[in-house]
Amino acid sequence: MSETTVSVTAAASANSGTGTVVAESATARGRRARIALRTIQVLLALFYAFASALPKLIAHPTAADAFAEMGWGNAGMYTIGALELAGAIALLVPVLQSVAAVALSGLMVGAFVVQVSYFDGENAATPLILIIPLALIAWARRGQNAQLLRILRRRA
Repeated sequence: MSETTVSVTAAASANSGTGTVVAESATARGRRARIALRTIQVLLALFYAFASALPKLIAHPTAADAFAEMGWGNAGMYTIGALELAGAIALLVPVLQSVAAVALSGLMVGAFVVQVSYFDGENAATPLILIIPLALIAWARRGQNAQLLRILRRRA
């Protein structure tokens, strides 16, 4: 439990009965929100690593055929697969979560354009749907961008 949570709970318990209920409710709600956000991150990371990147990185015939149809070949397929795998891993690294969500959102914008232009919009909704939780992660974890900048400036 963080110091802020302890002090809020202690201060609330010193008040009358209603203050305690409100403080404990806010703390529990915040904890549930953090758990839900972390669950979304893990699920997205698993999706990007196994359902999206892995078929490209092992040159599954469906992925290879799609990239050949677009004219991107194996180089494009492996590059996109590597970017998706890197994004999946970065979603699980605390200091990189917000940046990873933004980067994967950009990749999903590209995937939407490809779906519409090469495949007649057959699966165009999927990248758009994935942008929603990615935007939530990017916004909720935006405070970690300052920490990432401090780390990068220290090394520069």
